[in-house]
Formats: sequence, structure tokens, C-alpha cells
Amino acid sequence: MAKKITLYTTEKCSSCVRAKALLTQRELPFEEINLSRDPDGRAALVQRTGMMTFPQILVGDEALGGFEALTAADRDGRLAALLAG
Repeated sequence: MAKKITLYTTEKCSSCVRAKALLTQRELPFEEINLSRDPDGRAALVQRTGMMTFPQILVGDEALGGFEALTAADRDGRLAALLAG
């Protein structure tokens, strides 16, 4: 079974829009969690990933990073490997 993709976003975030578009184009289902109005959620995400920027993408329990990391992982095949488990 493929691992779940979780996409943490905020409003008015162009990189978030691009990350959603890439995942949709690849037909990869994802759960979007918008943290625009959730300061506690943002703090928990920083604790989990060490990053304060958006989007933040998790594959299973592994923090992949932001849009640039997603693009790089997609290009080099690492995303498919992460999803396969």
C-alpha cells in the first residue's frame, strides 16, 4: 500500500498552489491541511519538521520538505520510491 501524502499549506501561498498542481498532475492523492489560522498547528509542524516555510510535504511520517524538494524528488524518482515504501 502506498504511503499517504500530507500537504501543509497556508492561504495566498504560490508554492502551495504549485505543489498541489504537481501532485494532482501526477494523480497522487493527498490530504491538505491549511494552517493559515492555526498557530498551534504551525508550532507543532515546526517541532515535527524543523521548517517554518510552506508548503511542507510529508510522505508517510517522513518530512520531504517544500515545493522545491517535491519537484526534485519527482524528477529523480525519489518520490515514487518514498510512496512505494
